[in-house]
Amino acid sequence: MADRLWDVACALHAHPETAFDEHRAADRLCAELEQHGFAVDRGVAGMPTAFVGRAGTGAHPRVALLLEYDALPGLGHACGHNLIAAASLGAAIAAREALADQAGTVLAVGTPAEEGGGGKIIELDAGVFDGVDAALMFHPAVQNWSWAVLTAQVELRITFHGRAAHPTGNPTEGIDALASLVQLFTTLAALRQRLPSGSHIQGIITHGGQATNIVPDLAEGRFGLRALTTAALDSLIDQVTTAAHGIAAATATTVDVEKVRAPYAHFRPNEHLSARFDEHIARHGIVMSPPEPGVFLGSSDIGNISTTLPAIHPFVAILDSDQSDHTPEFAVAAAGMRGREVMLAAADALGRTAIDLLTQPALVAAAWQEFHQRANTDHIATPLR
Repeated sequence: MADRLWDVACALHAHPETAFDEHRAADRLCAELEQHGFAVDRGVAGMPTAFVGRAGTGAHPRVALLLEYDALPGLGHACGHNLIAAASLGAAIAAREALADQAGTVLAVGTPAEEGGGGKIIELDAGVFDGVDAALMFHPAVQNWSWAVLTAQVELRITFHGRAAHPTGNPTEGIDALASLVQLFTTLAALRQRLPSGSHIQGIITHGGQATNIVPDLAEGRFGLRALTTAALDSLIDQVTTAAHGIAAATATTVDVEKVRAPYAHFRPNEHLSARFDEHIARHGIVMSPPEPGVFLGSSDIGNISTTLPAIHPFVAILDSDQSDHTPEFAVAAAGMRGREVMLAAADALGRTAIDLLTQPALVAAAWQEFHQRANTDHIATPLR
């Protein structure tokens, strides 16, 4: 299947589509699954570009291979989602072939809009992952890590409301909403200095007034918040919200604090599943390791999956470690020969890990036992033993 999978990866790369608009990619992936005997439901969870392909008896174990296929605005597949889609496609087809008439279920789940849209969260809420025993995917990277610290993340829209006036004609009648928003930036700068490792606040002004001779009656900012765990993120949201309301009270404005979308949860690793993937991809000369301490790669809606059921999200290098994703160079690598080799190695390792789960009940039980243990402690910053 190597050439066919590479054709898929290249087709997605040649026609990048951004969040929730991945129609060409979804159609191609669904067609491939149908040709290999999957029953495909399109438009799941109210998203036209989401899908679920099912094969097997419907019974447990139920293993989901996750496909991402959205691109970055202006940069195309500079995060390598075309390789994620092709690898999980190949793994799902291979697992289905190996399963044959044996009890168990293989799911190929198309997850739109990882880059800021949270398609996996929408699917979770819609019940797409109900009864699934494990979720598997890989991510192209510049390192070979079994997993990485992916922080919890949310974007807040904070809007201050004041009263318009002429700044010289009747200045005492004005209530400056922009001044309140600027004060929030100052307050958060003080808060930022004492945030723990892994926590972060970054803000921009999206609306600050219409003209210099009008006291702004509305000012809006967007703030990206990150923290090591979902609980820590909730605490940070409370701190920012308290600051915004305190400033509003002090300046006679009113304020609205809204989540732009559902928060991304932190990633919860699973040693039992990661060990299997690491073992299988080593057949291809790729040696995996724990993440480098203190390095945070960002956030993803795979975190919400991993805090709901056992999951893996290994990072496999398609560029050297002095490079980065979300760059033009990474986009080129996602259609290059090293990208092809990594995609095929990951497809093989994911497929073998899925087959292990489908044929070894003890592995499923061990993965769930570890999942519950980590849920009680959330040792997200602790390397795997």
